[in-house]
Amino acid sequence: MARKGTLVTVGVLGAGILSLAWGQRELAASLERQAVQAPVFEVDPFWPKPLPNGWVLGSTIGVGVDARDHVFIIHRGQATLNARTEAGYAKVGPCCTAAPPVLEFDPEGNLVNAWGGPGEGYTWPGSNHGISIDHQGNVWIGGNGARDSVNAADSHILKFSRDGKFLQQIGVPGRATNSRSMDSFGRVAKVSFDAKANEAYVADGYGNKRVAVVDMTSGAIKRYWGAYGNAPSDSNYGPYDPAKPLIPQFRNPVHCAEPTDDGLVYVCDRPNNRIQVFTKDGKFVKETQVAPLTRGDGSVWDIAFSRDAAQKYLYLADGKNERVYVMDRQSLQLLTMFGDGGRQPGQFFAVHSIATDSKGNIFTTETYEGKRVQRFVFKGVKAVSKRDQGAPWPTR
Repeated sequence: MARKGTLVTVGVLGAGILSLAWGQRELAASLERQAVQAPVFEVDPFWPKPLPNGWVLGSTIGVGVDARDHVFIIHRGQATLNARTEAGYAKVGPCCTAAPPVLEFDPEGNLVNAWGGPGEGYTWPGSNHGISIDHQGNVWIGGNGARDSVNAADSHILKFSRDGKFLQQIGVPGRATNSRSMDSFGRVAKVSFDAKANEAYVADGYGNKRVAVVDMTSGAIKRYWGAYGNAPSDSNYGPYDPAKPLIPQFRNPVHCAEPTDDGLVYVCDRPNNRIQVFTKDGKFVKETQVAPLTRGDGSVWDIAFSRDAAQKYLYLADGKNERVYVMDRQSLQLLTMFGDGGRQPGQFFAVHSIATDSKGNIFTTETYEGKRVQRFVFKGVKAVSKRDQGAPWPTR
């Protein structure tokens, strides 16, 4: 009887193993059948090349790409070193010195220029934030510094030539929060452009709670709006709670406002974990939430678009969950994602800003203790069956 029972047990076990294997094959086949077409990337661990002069980066708070595929970043290196000095650290040996705030790299990752900081005729932000390059090659910089005992609040935008010549200060420094102001801003997160209309879209931002649109020549504010196209309010709605209904206003920070070639504007309502889409005159179109259970810093940090004529894909940086999401821009469907938390290439520590070049490559910067820029090389649009790609390490 024991032998019979053993044979039966073995038979059942064998059948179970075969069934499990069959089920795994079916699952794999099902995933393959469900594969979607999406852009695929690999991290380039050798980009950019090492900085000279013992320079180091602080919190790297913005990235932009110009028409030559030169990559500009902005960071807060001096503030980082000041904090270390105040904590009792002293400089020993040749390292380290804060790099100038603005660094420019050529497509091969060579540092070709560095500039920025206080100068004559303008007020450098107390806390620089965001860097964008317009169609004329000019560099726009915002700031999210709050008023303190030393500095006025950052309520203005600076514009420079690509080699750092001061061109224009837009807005009045030191103004208090006022989401309906027509001559100042409220701690700007980022500026983006509609070259055909000669308009700049301001994610305004860390104090104010609005999108503001300005004339790129005069700097005059032409229009603005809040969430759902409502008139913006400076009311404090308290922290985001995923168990409660979405509020009718943006929370701070409004972190990006990206216009598209087909007449839409995609807005990062960061702590509400939502992308809101508008027409360029501020009419609400639709929204989606991404990682809606995320609290604190939120999930929707910055947006860039693929460089095909239709701007088919949207790339979303999520600095809280340490991912870059690849989405269909029109449907806002999540196709896949890459990244992970960590310090190695292809991983992130607070991925903050994102941009693309003409070849489809993605560039990201990391704030807080991330303090770096990374390049992800576009490998084409391919069938992707894994929703989470992890760190996109090179396969060669």
